[in-house]
Parts: sequence; structure tokens; C-alpha cells
Amino acid sequence: MSTPLRIANVSGFYGDRASAMREMLEGGPVDVLTGDYLAELTMLILARDRMKDPATGYAKTFLRQLDQCLGPALDRGVTIVANAGGLNPAGLAQALGALAGRLGLSPRIAYVTGDDLLERADELGLGAPLAANAYLGAWGIAHALRQGADIVVTGRVTDASLVVGPAAAHFGWARDDFDALAGAVAAGHVIECGAQATGGNYAFFTEHAIGLPGFPIAEVHADGTSVITKHPGTGGVVNTGTVTAQLLYEVDAPRYLGPDVTTRLDTIVLAEDGPDRVRISGVRGEAPPATLKVGLNSLGGFRNDVTFLITGLDVEAKAALAREQLEVSLKRAPAELVWRLARTDHPDADGQEEASALLHATVKDPDPSVAGRAFSGAAVELALSSYPGFTLLAPPGDATPFGVFTSAAVPAEQVPHVVVLPDGTEHRIEPLAAGATGAVVGGAQPPAWTGDGPTRRAPLGLVAGARSGDKGGSANIGLWARSAAAYAWLAATLTEDALVKLLPEAAGLPVARHLLPNLRALNFVVDGLLGDGVSAGTRFDPQGKGLGEWLRSRHVDIPEELL
Repeated sequence: MSTPLRIANVSGFYGDRASAMREMLEGGPVDVLTGDYLAELTMLILARDRMKDPATGYAKTFLRQLDQCLGPALDRGVTIVANAGGLNPAGLAQALGALAGRLGLSPRIAYVTGDDLLERADELGLGAPLAANAYLGAWGIAHALRQGADIVVTGRVTDASLVVGPAAAHFGWARDDFDALAGAVAAGHVIECGAQATGGNYAFFTEHAIGLPGFPIAEVHADGTSVITKHPGTGGVVNTGTVTAQLLYEVDAPRYLGPDVTTRLDTIVLAEDGPDRVRISGVRGEAPPATLKVGLNSLGGFRNDVTFLITGLDVEAKAALAREQLEVSLKRAPAELVWRLARTDHPDADGQEEASALLHATVKDPDPSVAGRAFSGAAVELALSSYPGFTLLAPPGDATPFGVFTSAAVPAEQVPHVVVLPDGTEHRIEPLAAGATGAVVGGAQPPAWTGDGPTRRAPLGLVAGARSGDKGGSANIGLWARSAAAYAWLAATLTEDALVKLLPEAAGLPVARHLLPNLRALNFVVDGLLGDGVSAGTRFDPQGKGLGEWLRSRHVDIPEELL
């Protein structure tokens, strides 16, 4: 087995643990530090920053991390690759150069650009968004590293590219080494969200001492296989469960499309490789699509929220009165008014909070005056003329803008993928030549369930873990079983229709189920459950992070032999 390249993650989102980079440098040997700072909502935040000040548009927290860590990283020969450039990778590279100068350091800084399609949005048929960014691949990063860069910052690349680029550069992979590239994508997908791979947000967290989980490391080998681990002595746990959970996070079909390779998630094989070590092998890759995904963030209008506290008896009647009174009080009907009554109340409760329900009202309108104080003020005016015990949970507030996320596809050749090297020279990464293909891989089939013994009504989570998340307005819910028999039962039992019965909020929406037998997993994608994306969502869990745990809490008839 080759000597692995130790690629560490130090950020899973914009706002993640600030000390992670220092912890990773001090905790043990690593070769590359990677950080993922971008999400669909983050791109909207950065777009609004850029509207106020064109010199911004990048993740400023990355600079604060390097203020402490740049010197130690250079001393140890550790390369840094991050997508913190957001909408302005050139600006971040310039700011990094200024920071290095203040520290008396001279790192070789490169940046990857070309993903920003905003100025060409109309030409490309993308409408008039606030931000339009193609998801670039790993080869700009790889070229910069091969040319000696110490730091590479990017705009919108796929999250896994932060791992694929360093691995491709280090091992000399070719553009059509699809299996090796797919293996690196799998490793990158596992570590891209930081501590979610090391026990964070883990369904079976009560079985382990989680503490404050350490951040993950992928030891990538020349053939694309990898071992997921963490520094000794850090919190959390790495096992096949935590790795499976992260592999299921925010994915859809088994053919996981990317700009460099189509990764076959249904070929992944996991195996324990010692304490806090999980080996990923068997990953097969196919040629990437000829198009690139483009994330589009647009201004959807303005929104406001009011929550009524309802206590004691006649909850439904009190909610109906508040709703009727507020709607007739509004001088102009908003474009959208959504009501949700959360029955958090309990009968004969010992505490007032336990005796109370929450009535949420969310308004949206293109006009901020309609969604602003005209709405929240009308709710306040009901204080002495509505249901008994009338209370609002917050004072009246103004409307805030919200964004809508959509995606599109454009031909790869229409997107300039450009890397600017430390000496200022530019190199364009051309799309993969037409006709390059990998073997089309057949998917595995789940075992048949043959059990016919007694069952017990119990929570689904006794036999299955889950991880859920958002992809724009769609939600994914990945479930995995803890034994082959449990998986056979789960695959036979939890159909699309069965899922909708357990999660009635999905009724009437398109639901797709995908099988991943090697992982003993199912993945469901519910289109439209999250509305127009995180910023526009009216669900109380707008990113769908708790959907999997809701599903695990639902009671089903489980064979006693599995319990």
C-alpha cells in the first residue's frame, strides 16, 4: 500500500469552529488542510455582502484562522486548499497576501476562478439572479499545487474537489482515472462537513462519548482508496456508522454526478480498520456529465414572522380566532401568508410552558411595507381584543429580504475554469475531451426479506440510523440498517408510500427512493418539501436537518427478531 496523503478538514460551513485549523495543526501530522465555507445560503449572504461592498464576497473567518495558523502551516510544509473565496477569490487571494506580509511570510498563493456567471446570466438563459455560480471541479486546484502553490483558494467548486485536487496532484492521476477520482470524491464527501464524520449529528450518539468531536482526516492512497480517521485524543468517534451517515448526507441517486467523475455511491465498501479508522474501498467511477451544475440565488421578496403563544384550553379555537382577526386587520393582503399550529401543549401540565402551543404566522410579499410593520404591528394591536392569555413571543419587527435557490445546467465548455498561479499567470482548465468514458457499473441488489415471525410496535430508530439535509427546495433522508437482516426488512418495508404515511408533510410531493445495498442504506429525496430553499422556507426546520430523526421516532411494526 502506498504512503497516503493525509488530507484534513478544518471547516464544514461558514461559522464552524474557529479553532479547528489550529487544533488540526497541533494534533498530529497532516499534509493538506481543507476547508469548506460555502453552502447555498452562504452564497446568498456573500452576494448581499458584495452588493454593499464589491471588495468583499469571501469568507472572512478564513483570514482570521490563518492569522494564527499560516506560519505554523508553512513551517510544517502543510498545503492549504479552501473554497473560502466565495464570490471573490481574487479579493481573498489579495487579502491573504496582505495578511502574509503583515506576518512577515511569503506563501505562494493561487486562486481558482471562472465559476461566477452573473454577468453572463442572461446570455446563458439563467435569468437575473443575485448570484450565478457553476460548480467547478478539481483540476484547477491540482494544477496550482503541481506548480508549487502553498495556498489555493477557490470560488464555487464542488465540496469534494477540495480533496480530489490535492490527491490528483500528489499521485499524478489523469483526467480519466475515474475509479481513483471517484474514491477521492467519496473521501471528500465524508470529510467536507467537518465533525459530522466524527460523531457530530450522529443518530447513535448515546453509544459513544462524543464530547467535542475532533475534525476528520482522509488518508488517501494512490489507487483512490482511503481511511477516514481523526487525531488521537480528540473527541468523537469514527466508525462505519458515522461514515455511512455522512456518505448519505445531501445526495440523491446512486450515480453521484460531479464535474470530474460520476461516483457510484452504490459501489462503496466500508470496513473498520482499527480504533477510529474506517477504510473506504471499491469505489467505481464513470465519466462525468457534459454539463456543469449552476447554483442560482435570486431575491424572492420580503418576509416576516410572528408567533402567538396559546396556553391552556381550547387551543384550536384560540388559534382560529387569532388567525381570523389578523387576516381581517391587514390593510393589504400579502402575496403569501402561511400559518402553522405546533401542538406542543400537554393536558393538565405542571408547568405553563408545557401547557402552551405555538401559532406561527409567516408572511411573504414583494413589497417590504406589506410584509413589515403593517403585518407585525397588526398582530400586536390584537393584544387586548383576542383570545384569553394572548401573548406574542417577540416585539413587532420589520420585513427582511429572502432569497430563492434554484439550479440549472450549462455545457461545461461555456464555463471558463481558470487558475491564477502565484506569479500571476493564468491557466485555463479545458473540459474533459468528448468521448472519454469509464465502465458503466452495475448496482448491487438488496437481500430479500423472508421473515414472518411476530412483530412489535416500536420506533423505527431502534433498527435504523438516519441523516437528512437540504438540496435547494428538496430534502434528502438517508437511512441505514445495522445488520443485513434489518436492511432486508427495511428495503422491503420502507417504500415511497410508506415514507409518506410516516411523514405526512411529504404527501402530494414527488418522492424518489434509491437503494445502496453495500451501505445497507436507503436514500429518499422529497422534492419541494423545503419550498424555495433555506432562506425562503416556512417550515420550522427549513434545512430539513431534523427530518431523519423525526422519521426514526415514528412507530412501525418491527420484527421481534430484529429488536
